[in-house]
Amino acid sequence: MSGLSYAPVLAPAPPLTAWRLLLAGASVFLLLVYSQAWVFPLMGEQADTSQGGLIRALYLPAYAAGFLLLAVSPGATFQALLRQPFLVALMLLVAASTLWSIAPDQTLRRVFAAYCSALGGVVLASRLKWSELAEVAGASFAILAVASLAAAVALPSVGIMQEIFPGAWRGLWSEKNALGGNMALGFAIMGAAAMLNPRRRIIWWGFAGLALLLTLMSTSKTSLVALALGLGALIFVAIVRRGPATRVAILWLAIVGVGMGLGVIVFAADAIFDLLGKDATLTGRTEIWAAAMTQIQSRPWTGFGFGVVWDDLGPWAPLAQMTRDAGFTPQHAHNSWIEQWLGMGILGLAAFALFYAQTVLLAVVALFRDPGAYLAAPFLIVYSLMTITESIAVSYNDFRWVLFLAVAVKLAWPDREIEARRG
Repeated sequence: MSGLSYAPVLAPAPPLTAWRLLLAGASVFLLLVYSQAWVFPLMGEQADTSQGGLIRALYLPAYAAGFLLLAVSPGATFQALLRQPFLVALMLLVAASTLWSIAPDQTLRRVFAAYCSALGGVVLASRLKWSELAEVAGASFAILAVASLAAAVALPSVGIMQEIFPGAWRGLWSEKNALGGNMALGFAIMGAAAMLNPRRRIIWWGFAGLALLLTLMSTSKTSLVALALGLGALIFVAIVRRGPATRVAILWLAIVGVGMGLGVIVFAADAIFDLLGKDATLTGRTEIWAAAMTQIQSRPWTGFGFGVVWDDLGPWAPLAQMTRDAGFTPQHAHNSWIEQWLGMGILGLAAFALFYAQTVLLAVVALFRDPGAYLAAPFLIVYSLMTITESIAVSYNDFRWVLFLAVAVKLAWPDREIEARRG
C-alpha cells in the first residue's frame, strides 16, 4: 500500500439515531467516571478511607453503563474477550487471590470492582471501530482538558497547587503529575482521533494542543517526555504506513534509536535525572520498590492478595513493614510490575507479562496491516512509560487501565468483525 488510505474512515457513517447517541454518551460517561477527576473537586485533598463508602458508590453508574453496553452486544463482547486468553487467565487469578489474601473480604469487594472496570474496556473494544474508539476516548479527554483549564483559570485554589509545588497546574486532580500524565495520554489519543477521522482533524488537533498546554502548565517534565514520545509514535506510524521501502528504513532507524536510548539510560542515567529535574531515587520511588521487594520475598508465588496490601493498617502488616523500610507511608508500589508481584505473586506477574507481550506484538503487526496503529502505538508507548513509576495496571476504577484493555482487545478484534455484525 502506497500512501495513507482513509477509505475505511471516509465511508458513509450510519445515521446518528437517538439510540446510537445514547450508547456513545454512555461510553464517554463510563470513561469520565473512571478518570477519577471528580474525586478531588468533590472530596478535597483530605479524602480518606472514611469517605471510601461514598466514593465506591459513585462508581456504580459507570458499572451500570458498562452493563448497558454489554446488553447491546453480549455475543460480540464474549467473542472479543476470548481473543485475549492471557487477559482471561489474569482476571481468573485476580479472583483466585481471594483464597490466599490477607484480607479476603476486601479482596472480594475489589474483585467485583476490577471485573466491572475490565468489562468497560472489553465492551468498548467489542462494539466500536478504531476511529470510533479514538473519538470516544478523545471526547472524554477533551472534556477533562476543558474542565481542567476552567478550574485553573476560574478557580485557581482548586486548579493550581498552593503547596509543595505552588503555581503548578493540577486541573481536576490533586497534584500536578496526575494532570500532566493524563494530558500526555490524552494528547496521544486525540492525535490518533485526528488521524483516524480526517474530516474532524482540525477539532482534534485543537484539543490536542490544549492537552499540550496543560502538560506544560503542570511543569511535569516526565509527562512532557511522555507526550513527546506519543507524538513521535504518531509520526512513526504515519511514515511506516507510506510504503514497503519506507517501512524497512524506518524500522531500522527505530531499532538503532531504541538501542541508543537504552545505552544512554544505562551509561548516562545521572544526566537523564538532571535533565528531568529528578533525583536518582525517582522522588523516593526506589525506596518503595526496595521495601516492596523485601515483602515479596515472604510470599513470592502468591503475593498478599489483590488490592489489599495498601489498606491493611495492622502493626505487623506488609504496609507497616514497608513504611519502616522506606521511611514514609506509600500509597501504592509506584510500579505496575512490582504491584502485580506484590498482590498476586509470580503467577499474577507472569499472566500480566504475557498479556502485555501479546498486546505489544499485536500492535507491531498492526503497524503494517491496520490503521488502528495510530491509536495503539502512541497509547501503548505513553502507557508503558507510566507503568514504570505508577501502579496503573490490573487495577480498578481507573480509566488508564480501562483504555489499555480496550486497545488490547481491539487489536485482536478488527473492524471487520464489527462491520459484519452491523451489516
